[in-house]
Amino acid sequence: MRIGTYTPKPGRSTLFGILNVTPDSFFDGGQFLDPKQAAERALELHEEGADVIDIGGESTRPFSDAISVEEELRRVIPVIEAIRMQSTLPISIDTRKAEVAKQALGAGANMVNDVSAGLNDSDMFSVVAKARVPICLMHMRGTPPSMQQDTVYNDVVAEVGAFLKDRKAKALAAGIENANILIDPGIGFGKSPEGNLALLQKIELFQYIESPILVGTSRKSFIGKLLGYEVKDRLEPGLATLSYVRRKGVEYFRIHDVAATRRYLNMVDRLEAA
Repeated sequence: MRIGTYTPKPGRSTLFGILNVTPDSFFDGGQFLDPKQAAERALELHEEGADVIDIGGESTRPFSDAISVEEELRRVIPVIEAIRMQSTLPISIDTRKAEVAKQALGAGANMVNDVSAGLNDSDMFSVVAKARVPICLMHMRGTPPSMQQDTVYNDVVAEVGAFLKDRKAKALAAGIENANILIDPGIGFGKSPEGNLALLQKIELFQYIESPILVGTSRKSFIGKLLGYEVKDRLEPGLATLSYVRRKGVEYFRIHDVAATRRYLNMVDRLEAA
């Protein structure tokens, strides 16, 4: 899978550095609202070891409210343009809206990260297929305002897997190339802490879908609920989850703490290679 100028190397973990240009994201909300400052942060994340910068203009944390297309575009397009004035580094646009994806790709983004797997906007797959770029399909039950109201599954691994397989089939039918599809089990999106744990423990079972797997556990609340740690103390537990799923074949990670994660996974990668 090629993402802009980046092609993953076998045996090396691929890092998506999170850049939220929102006032209300749970970890870094409000820090990078100025496009110039956000662009500088993107370049910094790249220097720290991020392979792709994942830019989001709408918070999808639990109980967050949706924003308009116009507001999301106002937040993300100037940032993408500011980055493109300085660098060709790969950019992922984190959005559920087809129009935002379309304009972001036109401004220089290289892929789409859709937490709704195309369910929020029926035009998303056609936009991605026409642009011939990668897309990440994530599992989420419900929407951010409601997703934590129902976290009970008969078999969370089987149900999430069936959803991702179905959404991949829909993406393929819409014309998206198989090589351009990633899947994400959606840790923290409509799951209990125990459900998240089960997904991580059995992540290798998603290999039957035959798409690379992206995992995002960075600083998330399930860590706090399982271990009692506040957001500021969740780096090391988050790294433990990445190390665990890396041994099960996962090579794509979406993270906040790029420098620490790159150093940590560089060692894991070398150990696995040996």
